Amino acid sequence: MYAPPAELPTRVFARIPEALEIRDRSSAWVEGRSHGTLTSFLEGPAFDRGGRLYCTDIPYGRILRIDPDASFTVVAEYDGEPNGLAIHRDGRLFIADQKQGILVLDPAGGTPEPFLIRADLERLKGPNDLLFASNGDLYFTDQAQTGLQDPSGRLIRVRANGEVEVLLDNVPSPNGLVLSPDERTLFLAVTRANAIWRVPLPTSGRMRKVGMFIQLSGGGGPDGMAIDEKGNLAIAHAGLGSVWVFSALGEPLYRIRACTGGRMTTNLAYGGLDRRTLFITESSTGSILAADIEVPGLMLFSHR
Repeated sequence: MYAPPAELPTRVFARIPEALEIRDRSSAWVEGRSHGTLTSFLEGPAFDRGGRLYCTDIPYGRILRIDPDASFTVVAEYDGEPNGLAIHRDGRLFIADQKQGILVLDPAGGTPEPFLIRADLERLKGPNDLLFASNGDLYFTDQAQTGLQDPSGRLIRVRANGEVEVLLDNVPSPNGLVLSPDERTLFLAVTRANAIWRVPLPTSGRMRKVGMFIQLSGGGGPDGMAIDEKGNLAIAHAGLGSVWVFSALGEPLYRIRACTGGRMTTNLAYGGLDRRTLFITESSTGSILAADIEVPGLMLFSHR
């Protein structure tokens, strides 16, 4: 349908040091999946105002910080399964924890505290990823083990005033999510359908005209996403070892392959002084990759 997209190279920005690899224990998350023996599984990259990159380590309940010199610090370690991470404008870390719900953490350290564990009186299934709109509204995906066999994953919004709204409850594995630059549309990675949904956000009333935006193939499906100032959509394709960049019209622009040879490209964030570097978690090797890109990433709520 389209010509093959141009390829952009990656380089290793940081790799989890041997001293922080977990080798003396496993976890229920590892044992319940087919990833084999894991010493870490990095996810949820997000930059703070100081240029420090935070990420999660799902199986071992850790929040990690990577400084500009690529050194790692364990900010928190707790009984959880942290996946997505977003930073509030006030500096707090919000965590989509598959085991404990939506948590909040002081970046100075400590233990994450509960922020939300229920929606419509029902306990959350297993949150995956989250983001803030420019007005402080929080959007997150409630994925758990949903898929084509159980299309009951949810997209949930927590208004800045605390009001909780279930926007969608029929998604087969909702995962990464981004807002368009004008914030009228939310793009949603639907992993088990190997697709990106386009979700128009109504100013009032029920959801309407939710549709397919991009249909992918191969790998395990789309995972985390990021968006740039022109509305180009970067998609981490887990299982394929690649990130795809599509235009705002859904046309393929670039393919970015993991230089490590690993296939678990799980999530991504724009960073660098001009937001023209795309940072990618390649979870199978515990690496953070970097790729130079032309259009700056969209400024997030944390930096506004």
